[in-house]
Amino acid sequence: MAGGDVASRLVGLLSVRGEDLAADWADKVAGSLGGRVSRAEVERELQELYDALVAALGHGDLDAHGEAFGEVRALLSELSRNRARQGFTPSETAVSVFALKEVLEPSLTDKGGDVKAYLSFTALLDALGLFTIEVYSRTREELIGAQAEQLLELSTPVVKLWDGVIGVPLVGTLDSARTLVVMEKMLQALIDTGSEQAIIDITGVPAVDTEVAQHLLKTVVAARLMGAECTISGIRPQIAQTIVALGIDFGDIVTKATLADALRHALRRSGVTLSRNAAQATVR
Repeated sequence: MAGGDVASRLVGLLSVRGEDLAADWADKVAGSLGGRVSRAEVERELQELYDALVAALGHGDLDAHGEAFGEVRALLSELSRNRARQGFTPSETAVSVFALKEVLEPSLTDKGGDVKAYLSFTALLDALGLFTIEVYSRTREELIGAQAEQLLELSTPVVKLWDGVIGVPLVGTLDSARTLVVMEKMLQALIDTGSEQAIIDITGVPAVDTEVAQHLLKTVVAARLMGAECTISGIRPQIAQTIVALGIDFGDIVTKATLADALRHALRRSGVTLSRNAAQATVR
């Protein structure tokens, strides 16, 4: 049986029993999703997909990647992206395609049915199912990447400590990607607040090696190009010893043991004098 004949046979079957087959398909898929998507929503999605599938087969083509199946792939892409965003597994997503095999099997295999047409149709659905999983995987990767960027943003806050003074408290490891985010956020904060003093606090950074030091230096240089002075605070004894042992040179960059010391220095550079008990501040 030629491909066009198989496609015609399938179109005839899917068209004659269209309503019943589409309803059975929606029942199987809705049941596999555990009620997390409404029956009405599943029925709407699959009815559109069913109609597009019949139309594609009407062209006499069984190539899932062919031009005739363009709309089918578009609908599957939308379905896969929705499932990925809703937190479904790849299997729960692919069942939206593979369940149609079970629905159509009795009609094509019972009582000397057209087994060859059924095998051709299952091969088509296998290809469409794999396409669905590929789109799902790409969407999940995009979601994970976006979430990682959001976490990176949240982990590098820039706060206004005083008029003209901003602070960047760092917690965790400082790598190239995070350094870029720190640099961008700090430079933007300098512009937004009109600050000329910035404090980078590394109290929460577990260790400082040559790479981390280079990242810090780049951030300080970027701030200087914006006309701001940077102070690095949180230089604990262990970190100080490591810096000395590694021969890291911070040059003329001001470093302080605590954030309080750094803030006092920044305020002094800004022309603010703190009283002895630090309860009040007066401008010279």
